[in-house]
Amino acid sequence: MSCEQDTAGVIRRAGHKLTPQRMMILTALRHAGGHVTASDLLGRVQRDYPYVDISTVYRTLHTLKQLRLVTETDMGTGDTAYEWARSERHHHLICTACGAVEEINHEHLDRLGGDIEREYGFRPVLDHFAIFGLCRDCSRAEDQEESDS
Repeated sequence: MSCEQDTAGVIRRAGHKLTPQRMMILTALRHAGGHVTASDLLGRVQRDYPYVDISTVYRTLHTLKQLRLVTETDMGTGDTAYEWARSERHHHLICTACGAVEEINHEHLDRLGGDIEREYGFRPVLDHFAIFGLCRDCSRAEDQEESDS
């Protein structure tokens, strides 16, 4: 069974229609190979089917997010980024100085989620996060500038 057929089954079992437009958006997202914006997806889909509009893309992304097939993250670019949900959750460290992006394992946020649930009785959804700060190199450069001053 192809990955598209498998995903189509998930969508149908959840009670959603599988329209040709939805399938094109789903396929474009699944094979994007990383983070894409809704506008990126619209452009990819419109190459083959120019009648899809941005509201269809957003509705489809909303449905896929509810089904936990897609994650949504602010990567600091001004546009929300979407990514096909991998079997292993991951997060990003984004340097505010140089823009470097590094993936981190979910275990760090898994511990945080457990702490929050124990302390507050609140179950956080920690599927895909971007954490902003300074990378190792930029942090060292900043420390060096401070010590030189």
